[in-house]
Amino acid sequence: MPAFASTRGLKRLLSDSRDEIRQMLAQQAPSVRYEHGMQIGKSHSLLVVEGATLGVARQELKLVVTLPPTMQLHDNAVQDLLREHIRAALRREAKHYLPKRLEILARQLDCQYERVRFSHASSRWGSCSTRGTISLNIALMQLPFELIDYVLIHELCHTKQMNHSQKFWELVAMKDPEYISHCRSIKKYSPTI
Repeated sequence: MPAFASTRGLKRLLSDSRDEIRQMLAQQAPSVRYEHGMQIGKSHSLLVVEGATLGVARQELKLVVTLPPTMQLHDNAVQDLLREHIRAALRREAKHYLPKRLEILARQLDCQYERVRFSHASSRWGSCSTRGTISLNIALMQLPFELIDYVLIHELCHTKQMNHSQKFWELVAMKDPEYISHCRSIKKYSPTI
């Protein structure tokens, strides 16, 4: 936008271009490549075995990829299929862990929220609506526990302050005195699955 453009014009441009902006951001998102032995979330791991046909199966806490001799793990078709199963595994972990942890932190912070929703949006770890719905990215399960807590605390504090004002950060600091360090650390990770 030109320097003399109005804020209203900028907001209108962003609103009208929302889909195109999201598409450009998705194209710029880092590509995650999955490897044999890789840890998936907090409790799953990836195992690659040879077989007659391509397939992915969950066996206890392992995602087992069966690869025919004509394919390699880094083939796009294999990575795409694997990504679907990884999303399912992370969603299971997230639904098991995050609501319980959110409830504990909400009690400690004396925060009220209406409900929890899960997503796998590639651009953010979480959000809080004005109606009290906290949306959490299932990719949180790939983060260290202290960064998961940082995101949950951040979103819970939005139930009291729907902005990033000084008062908001004071609320965050009451429960997470190391929030500045956590804020820096989380930038090393991507919510892309």
